[in-house]
Amino acid sequence: MAVAVPKGAENLPETHSHVWHWRLAEFDRPEVSVAVEQTLAPAADGTVAKEPKLVATIPPGKASEGVRHFRLEAVPGNEKRSKDGFELKPLNDKLLELRDAGRPVLVYNFGTVTRDWVPPKDNRRSRGCYVHPLYGLNGEVLTESAPKDHYHHHGIFWAWPHVIIGGHEYDLWTYKDIQQKFVRWLAQEAGPQAATIGVENGWFVGDKKVMIERVWMRVYAVQGDHRALDFDLYLTPVGKPITLRGAEGKSYGGLNLRYAPRPEKETLITVPQGSPKEDLPETRLPWADLTAKFPGEPGPSGAAIFVDPRDPDYPPTWLTRHYGILCVGWPGVQERTFPVGKPIHLSYRIWIHKSAAPLDELKQAYEAYTAATKAKWQ
Repeated sequence: MAVAVPKGAENLPETHSHVWHWRLAEFDRPEVSVAVEQTLAPAADGTVAKEPKLVATIPPGKASEGVRHFRLEAVPGNEKRSKDGFELKPLNDKLLELRDAGRPVLVYNFGTVTRDWVPPKDNRRSRGCYVHPLYGLNGEVLTESAPKDHYHHHGIFWAWPHVIIGGHEYDLWTYKDIQQKFVRWLAQEAGPQAATIGVENGWFVGDKKVMIERVWMRVYAVQGDHRALDFDLYLTPVGKPITLRGAEGKSYGGLNLRYAPRPEKETLITVPQGSPKEDLPETRLPWADLTAKFPGEPGPSGAAIFVDPRDPDYPPTWLTRHYGILCVGWPGVQERTFPVGKPIHLSYRIWIHKSAAPLDELKQAYEAYTAATKAKWQ
């Protein structure tokens, strides 16, 4: 979770031999002590907020506990920190890699990447501003980019098939007459508890920017057999109002996760109601998970998408496909027009699990996510 720094705790004292650190100590349970670190955070429009936030991963408590209370404490620690933790490293002028204790976590494709296997005249040949590969906790690659059945699918990406500006319609889903392009970095931080990436992109029609797109990704350290990756999207129309609409009868248009190749017969999609055998078009869901046996792995693993309950029109409509994609559709098949200068804010969590995740475990993980969105100081 990430919460604002409380007043009076903005600065910590330092001495020559020690540096002070934060921790959360649970009331009436002294054995629960959670390390905390400070990080940059987004403002309401997706720019860098003046005040940082504190990030921590709180271990689960008992189901019957209800509200839990923690005390923020400043404690002295050794000046030399462990080399274990997150590290951000550019791979080239288009790719930024995130590692945790030396193991790859994900690559953010911030530049425009050309996929040579896509036909040269296909506008889907080049693409930027997406995550691929995303790695599972066994080291497996969970995502695929530009598969032959859908060249426009690429790892974790966000796009809309109907973008209407000034009476003209564009297709960001397939990059028809409109593209996402990198503009500047907002934040790159890597610590022992979490890593934060903030980036500003733009939607461009030719050389004209029509949308400011600010994306924040916060990746947390592994807890047990799972890892959390939080996404915050801030979209602000520029120049003219923008209308967004999802695909008719399916609703895709928004955040998507295209999974790596795997036998479809060994793919299990789970939603709060269970594991339907058929695909779900235009279905309202707070979360969905895809679990499968990925190539080279001894058993199943997977990743779910959780929707923040504070998002507009919660829960949104989805499209789920057993061939390997989960699509969160917002605003869905009913188009919506957004005014110039007013940010649209959407929040999600990618919850990566090392092995198969039964329904009860997925429900508990989602409940923990929603509880974290309600955290506050008293």
